[in-house]
Amino acid sequence: MHLAYPAVLAVLLFCVGVYGVLARRNAILVLMSVELMLNAVNLNLVAFDVWLSRAAEETLHSGQALTLFTIAIAAAEIGIGLAIVLAVYRNRGTSDIDRLRDTAEGHESPTADDTDAPTTGTPTTDGTEKAEATA
Repeated sequence: MHLAYPAVLAVLLFCVGVYGVLARRNAILVLMSVELMLNAVNLNLVAFDVWLSRAAEETLHSGQALTLFTIAIAAAEIGIGLAIVLAVYRNRGTSDIDRLRDTAEGHESPTADDTDAPTTGTPTTDGTEKAEATA
């Protein structure tokens, strides 16, 4: 087997993964694209390990061992990533990456409870007024 065949397949897999990360808007599809890129790297690791083990007298199979570690880390990464996506979906109602905004306190939109309460303005350090609800 030539080294070019798995290398070309790995390049194709990696390119599909990069396209998926850049073009998709759904967070789950982005995670799947990242997994495709990791699998392309794993394919290269195993292919080069087999190719180099034919030339060397002692075979350590370090590429295959590194592939096993990469698979274990990818499994943990996808578990944490899916948990984050599910938590965001429960809170926001969407997993569309473009619709998600920063969850910092200053970037939240006002709710109905905030607009109904009477407010008094207090100056802040930057010269703007901060609205405070009075009870």
